[in-house]
Amino acid sequence: MAKTQYTKAALKEAIAGKLQRHFACAVKDAKKDQIYEACALVIRDALTENMIETQNEVERDGDRQVHYLCMEFLVGRSLRNNAYNLGMLDALTAALKDMGFEMADIFEQEADPGLGNGGLGRLAACYMDGMATTGVRGTGYSIRYEHGIFKQKIEDGKQVELPDSWLASGDVWQIPAMDETREVKIGGTIDTHFDENGKLVVDYHDYTPVLAVPYDMPISGYDTNNIARLRLWEAKSPIALDMKLFSSGEYLKAVEKHAMAETISMILYPEDNHREGQSLRLKQQYFLVSATLQDICAKHKAKYGTLENFAHKHVLHINDTHPTLVIPELMRILMDENDMSWEQAWNITSQSVAYTNHTVMPEALECWPESLVQELMPRVMQIIHEINERFCKELWNYFPGDFQKISKLAIVADGRVRMAHLAIAGSFSINGVSALHSEILKERVFNDFYKIYSSKFCNVTNGIAHRRWLCEANPELAELIESKIGTGYRTHPSELQVLANYKDDKELLSRLGEIKRRNKQRLADYIKVHNGIEVSMDSIFDVQVKRLHEYKRQMLNILHIISLYHKLKDNPDMAFVPRTYIFGSKAAPGYAVAKKTIQLINSISNMIENDPAVRDKLKVVFIEDYKVSLAEMIMPAAEVSEQISIAGKEASGTGNMKFMMNGALTIGTMDGANVEICEAVGRDNIFIFGMETPEAEALAASGNYEPMLIYQNDPVIHRVLDQLIRGFGDGVDYTDIANLLLHGGNGGPADRYMSLKDFSSYAEAQQRVSEAYRDQEKWNRMALMNIANSGRFAADRSIAEYAQNIWRVKTNFAF
Repeated sequence: MAKTQYTKAALKEAIAGKLQRHFACAVKDAKKDQIYEACALVIRDALTENMIETQNEVERDGDRQVHYLCMEFLVGRSLRNNAYNLGMLDALTAALKDMGFEMADIFEQEADPGLGNGGLGRLAACYMDGMATTGVRGTGYSIRYEHGIFKQKIEDGKQVELPDSWLASGDVWQIPAMDETREVKIGGTIDTHFDENGKLVVDYHDYTPVLAVPYDMPISGYDTNNIARLRLWEAKSPIALDMKLFSSGEYLKAVEKHAMAETISMILYPEDNHREGQSLRLKQQYFLVSATLQDICAKHKAKYGTLENFAHKHVLHINDTHPTLVIPELMRILMDENDMSWEQAWNITSQSVAYTNHTVMPEALECWPESLVQELMPRVMQIIHEINERFCKELWNYFPGDFQKISKLAIVADGRVRMAHLAIAGSFSINGVSALHSEILKERVFNDFYKIYSSKFCNVTNGIAHRRWLCEANPELAELIESKIGTGYRTHPSELQVLANYKDDKELLSRLGEIKRRNKQRLADYIKVHNGIEVSMDSIFDVQVKRLHEYKRQMLNILHIISLYHKLKDNPDMAFVPRTYIFGSKAAPGYAVAKKTIQLINSISNMIENDPAVRDKLKVVFIEDYKVSLAEMIMPAAEVSEQISIAGKEASGTGNMKFMMNGALTIGTMDGANVEICEAVGRDNIFIFGMETPEAEALAASGNYEPMLIYQNDPVIHRVLDQLIRGFGDGVDYTDIANLLLHGGNGGPADRYMSLKDFSSYAEAQQRVSEAYRDQEKWNRMALMNIANSGRFAADRSIAEYAQNIWRVKTNFAF
C-alpha cells in the first residue's frame, strides 16, 4: 500500500479538531496533557486506518500468520515512536511549535506502559516493530494488566513499590474490540462419556466464567503502512452483582465472584511464593492462551470452515514456558469442539507451536503443582496426562527399561507438571537466543531431549529495535552517521559497517566525543535534579542498568567500587581516572537479597557523597524507577556497559546491544550475546574478563569452590567484605550480604554466582578501561567500531531469521 504523507498544516488542523471534539477547548486554552492526547488520537487514527488495510491484505492473500504469545510486552512510550515510524515527526514537531508547545514537553506527558519486567518484554516489543517493518504478518498477544510493573520509590535507601496505573494516559493507544470478546472457563467439574457413535463427549459445569475483552494496540513499522497488532486481553466478569446480598449489607460477598474474575488482569507478576499467588499466575497464563486460541480458531473457521488446515495458516510462538498451556488448550479445542481424533489434533498442534527459551534460570522452567492445574483447568489436565502417557511411551523407544531416565524427562512426575518438557514435546521448533545459550540448551539443559529431537533445535540471536534505540534516542549520533553513510541503515542495519571506513577520521571521532559529552550532560542534569548529586563530565559514565538478580552480579560491581574507595582513601593523590557508577534496576518485591542490594548501593552512594576526600573522583548513583523512557536517556550517555553476569547464565541480553549501538564499550564476561559482540568488534574493542562457561560450570559442579579461602588470602577482598560487615556509616547492617558471599544461605552455596572468584580479573579489566579512556581519540575509535558492528544485533535481522528458518513466512528483509 502507498505510504501516506503528513504535512504541518494538516496536523495542526487535525490536532485542533481533536481538542475541540474531545476537550471542548481551543489550542490557546489547551494544557500539555490535552495536547498529548490530541496528538495521540491523530496518530492513532492513522494507525487504525493502516491496521484495517493490513488486516484486509492478510484476509486477501491468506498467507501464514505469526501469533506471538508473551506474558510481557514492554512497549515504552508510543507517541514519538509512532510519529517517527510514520514519517511525521518533523511535521508534528513543527506543528506543535507553531501552536506554542515543545515536542519534548509533550512527550513527557505520556506514561511508560509497565507491561513487562525487563528483557523479555522489551524484546517482544522490539519484535513487533521488526515484524511491522519487515512485512511479517504478525500479532502479539498478552494481558492488559491494570497495574503493570510497580513504580519504584527509594525511601531511606530502600525500594518501595507503588502501583503503576499506566492506563490513565496509555489507553489512548488501544482500540477496544468488544464484539470479539471470548469466554474463558476457570475451575469447575468435568464429566466425560462416549456417545452411541463412540465419540468422547465432555460436559463442563460449575466453572467460573471469565470474559476476555480484547484491546488492540497498533504497532507501526518504519517507512511503511504495515501494522503489527498487539492484542491485550482484559478480564471481566459476566456475573452480575448479587443485589440480594448487597441489600442485606453483605457487601464483600456481593462482589466476591465479580472481583475474583477481574483480578486476573489486575497486576503483572503476582508473588507466587504461596499457593494463592501461584493460582493467580496460572489463571493468567490459561486466560491468555485460551482467549487467544479461541480468537484465532474462530476467525480461521469462519474463513475456511474447518481447522484441518490450521497449521498451514498459523504459527503459535510461545516465549518462555508461560504460554505453554497453548498446547493442551489447542488440543481441547480441536477434539472437544471440532470432533477431531487425538492423532489428527496432535498432528496439527505439534506443527503449529514454536518455543523460544529465553533463560536457563529455574524460574523460566516452570513446574506447577499437578493438583493446582487439576483444580483450575480439569479438562486441560486430562489432556496433559494423555500427552504425558503417550510421550513416555515414545521415550521408552529411546531409553528402554530406563525408568529413572523416563521419569526425569516426563511431563508429569512427582506431582508436578513440567512446562518446559510439555513445550518441547508439543513444539516443532525450540530455539535459544544467542549462539552460546542455544549450545547450553543442547549440551546441558535439554541434552536428553536434544539427542532425540536434534532437528527441532536451532538458534536465533536476539536483536533490538535500532531505530528506537539509535535514531530516536540518540538523534545527534544518527545525524552524524547519516552525514557519512546516508540513511539506508534504517532499514538495512548491516550498512552501519561502512562506518568502520572512518575509524581514522579525526574530525568524525572528535564529533563523536562531543555528542557523547552532550548526552552525558543531559543525564547529569537529570541526576542533579532527581538525586541531588553533581557528576563530572570528565568522569567515565560506567552504567549497569537491568533487572536486579544475583546472577547478573551487580554485587561484583559493588565490591569493586568499595575497593576503589579504599584505594582513594589510602592515597588521595593517586593517578585516577574519575568514575561515575550509575545503577538502575527494580528488584522483585519478594526478592529480599535484591532489595537489600539496592539499599547497599544507596548506602555506598551516600558514604562517598559525604566524603570530601573522594567525592570529586568517585560517584555512585542509583536512578529511581528505571524504565524504557529513562533507558532512552541513559543508553546514549553511557561510556562503559556493564555486562558482567557469570558465564553460562545470561541467555543473551539486549541492553548490551543498545549500549554498543550508542558507542558504549562493553566490560563483560563471555556470556550470552557478549560472545557474539566480542566476535563482531574484536578483542581490541571490548573488555573481556573472568571465567568462561566450561570453567564456571565445572567449578560449580565440583563443589570445591571455597570463597572463604579467597577472603583469607586476598587482602583487597578481605578489606571489602570487612567493610560490608562494618557498614557505611548509616547504621544499616550488611553482615547478611557478607555471609551470603562467605557462607551461603537459604540452602544455597557460598557466593553462588562466584563474584569473589572473578573479582581480580574484573578489577584488572577495569584498570584497562581507565588506561584506554586516557587516550580519548583511541576511546572514540573503539566506540565507533562498536557502532559500526552493531547492525547484526538489529531486531529486523532476528525477525528475518525467525521468518525464514522457523515460521516459514514471507518477509521483505534480506540478510
